[in-house]
Amino acid sequence: MSNITITAAVAHDQRYALEAGAGADSVHSDPQYSYAVTQLRSDSAHAGIGFALTLGSGNDLVCRAIDELAQILVGQEIEALMADFGAVYAAILEHPQYRWLGPHKGIVHLALSSIVNACYDLWAKARGLPLWQLLLELSPEQLLATLHLRYLEDALSADDALAILKSEQAQRSSRMAILDSGYPGYDTSIGWFHYSDDTIKENVARSLDRGFDAVKLKVGSADPARDIRRAFLVREIVGNDARVMLDVNQQWTLPQAIDMCGRLRAMNPYWIEEPTHPDDILAHQTLARAVAPLKLALGEHVPNAIMFKNYLQAGAVGFLQADCVRQGGVSEFITISLLARKFGVPVVPHVGDMGQIHQHLALFNHIALGHEVIFLEYIPHLREHFRQPAQVVDGVYATPREPGSSSDLIAL
Repeated sequence: MSNITITAAVAHDQRYALEAGAGADSVHSDPQYSYAVTQLRSDSAHAGIGFALTLGSGNDLVCRAIDELAQILVGQEIEALMADFGAVYAAILEHPQYRWLGPHKGIVHLALSSIVNACYDLWAKARGLPLWQLLLELSPEQLLATLHLRYLEDALSADDALAILKSEQAQRSSRMAILDSGYPGYDTSIGWFHYSDDTIKENVARSLDRGFDAVKLKVGSADPARDIRRAFLVREIVGNDARVMLDVNQQWTLPQAIDMCGRLRAMNPYWIEEPTHPDDILAHQTLARAVAPLKLALGEHVPNAIMFKNYLQAGAVGFLQADCVRQGGVSEFITISLLARKFGVPVVPHVGDMGQIHQHLALFNHIALGHEVIFLEYIPHLREHFRQPAQVVDGVYATPREPGSSSDLIAL
């Protein structure tokens, strides 16, 4: 363990072009995958790297917020910082002026995500451990000290969180096998919105050859017949046993969602993702009841733990897609995962980080919190930009062994 001090916090605007059609959905056309990066330099050879995902425009605004908000970390020793990180997290989250721009959403919350992820990365590097192992080695009390549970007490008190962490410790040994077997993945890249039917056919066949037994298709076309045709096309290729997810990316209104879920039910989707506006909890509740037992998945654009709490309380979500580069970093991801564990809803992360950080967090969720192993999204678009890209073989994420959160970018 290295006793190191943060000497500077620097933001970097990193943007990456994608191949034609890649990454596009029914709402977000022509994306440029971009990271608002926090680099925490130290008085050692280690630097903490964290980022938030954007689609290009505005990435510079998040970086400007990082420059403002991260200065609280300069001069702090990493072990002391993380020993009471919940208080540090709260100090940034509840900034008396920048909070006005949210609260707990938008540019300032994305900046918080990047900053928080950099802190955890530096902490893990200082201890010489991969992030998943660092988190598993913390006592329940130490882990709780990294979290911020304000406004959640009606659903998850500190005592509740501590009870979950302690109660799951006895079962950890039975779940450690996942470290050797690896965590299963699913392929998102077979069916981006603008891909032709022929491209989808080729991609699905290739995905099956690579060992994936779960794939995701983008829907939300102006012509419903196009969505229906493409969904049934994918089902025909993969067969009845494979899991097929349909991702609307918020395109439908509630009446459209009820209608389309009815039309798509016969192809047996594993879930319908982001069917309508992510702030409309009551619409999701209505839809969930109308289409049951078909389940809804969401979280990519749900900004904070309070809204996740409300979704869970409303029974409006079947799969919870927390994302630590879209919400408030690793700390809020763990908080959301504890909420989901209490409500008995599985966490299947959205991987705005391309699965780099989330491969660590999926392992932690299963081993430490007892979350069911389902799968982890896999998007390989930015592999060549990482120093330790996620290794997915035969459809399975291999357990990362290098110190840190697998977030080091070649460009930095």
